[in-house]
Amino acid sequence: MDFIQHYLRNTGMNDTMILYSSNIIMMVFIAALCILANFITKKIVLNAVIRIVRSNRYRWDDIIVEKKVFHKLSHLVPAIIIYFFAPVFPIYQGLIEKLAAAYMIIATIVVLNALLDAFEAIYRSFEISKIRPVKGYIQVVKIVLFIIGGIIVISSLIGQNPLIILSGLGALSAVLMLIFKDSILGLVAGVQLSSNDMVRVGDWIEMPKYNADGDVIDITLNTVKVMNFDKTITMVPSYAFISDSFRNWRGMQTSGGRRIKRSVNLDTSSITFCTDEMIEEFKKIHYISDYVTERVAEIRAYNLEHRINRENPVNGRQLTNVGVFRQYVLQYLRHHPKIHQDMTMIVRQLAPGDNGLPLEIYAFTNDTAWVVYEAAQADIFDHIFAVAPMFGLRIFQSPTGHDISRFKEAADSQEKERLESEVG
Repeated sequence: MDFIQHYLRNTGMNDTMILYSSNIIMMVFIAALCILANFITKKIVLNAVIRIVRSNRYRWDDIIVEKKVFHKLSHLVPAIIIYFFAPVFPIYQGLIEKLAAAYMIIATIVVLNALLDAFEAIYRSFEISKIRPVKGYIQVVKIVLFIIGGIIVISSLIGQNPLIILSGLGALSAVLMLIFKDSILGLVAGVQLSSNDMVRVGDWIEMPKYNADGDVIDITLNTVKVMNFDKTITMVPSYAFISDSFRNWRGMQTSGGRRIKRSVNLDTSSITFCTDEMIEEFKKIHYISDYVTERVAEIRAYNLEHRINRENPVNGRQLTNVGVFRQYVLQYLRHHPKIHQDMTMIVRQLAPGDNGLPLEIYAFTNDTAWVVYEAAQADIFDHIFAVAPMFGLRIFQSPTGHDISRFKEAADSQEKERLESEVG
């Protein structure tokens, strides 16, 4: 600074112009130095560190690079330069040093936060993390880190001892908790929801305790506003998403598939072995023609190899109508334009009960929209109900009044015929 002022004085400037000009030149010089140091740090030093990290065989240092720990650490370089050049401006030295120190503290907190994230990611790469997760403990450490860092930043700006601020906060904590209880709970919950990406505007959530089942339309400090599918609005406290359980359907929406998990009950008395006539009819069905042909050949070869006596249908192996029907439904799903072919697809039998044999369809539609999903699901089961009799199967249904009425009419008709035959 003295050299610049001496040079300007030799040019004939007055003292006021020398003061302003020297300050401007010095600020430009410091700014240029910060830009140059930042460029060298990020483009040369940081790239060299990244190359060294990626060239070795260790995985943990790669995770540190992925979490951008070194990138965030480089932000300290310009702040250090500004801090050490603060005495050049004696009038503003105190303010510059405070601001630079506060920035360095904040940058250090950000670096430590990224380092904790890297530590968690490294720990998750070990099998023990599945038994003893540490994410909760790391979150506690982060909270303590942010609180302590905030206190140090405030104390640095106001020039007070951090212990004084801590004692003041201790005295006010009871009053603050009493007056701003909901706001504090909402703030803590908001930080948790945001950091863990638990809820976003537009998510479909389901929270039976609060009768909330719909889309999130607004997230405030104290409440989360949910528009239910019946167009009513439910206001859920923010901290309820931390203390209570809820279901977020975002994963389903982003996956591109929505699950169908529904059963159709078959009357067990309609299940039987396939006759030759039935097999010939099944071979005419496009979806299972090859399957039936291959299975019949396989079963015939097995029975011949093991010299099975086929006079009794119980002996040996043979097709059943419910087995062929199950394969047909599976092939029908594989050819359905609304079924996601890259996701799980199962047609399985559940345990039989009073309502017959449940045949469950477990698949995913390729469109998550509610209307499309319901239409695709209805289309599939419409077809299943209609095609089941072609396999000799009956859909189980408890007797209705119409069934009882028809049974009574048939019984009355038989009784009338019996009486007429006796009279005759």
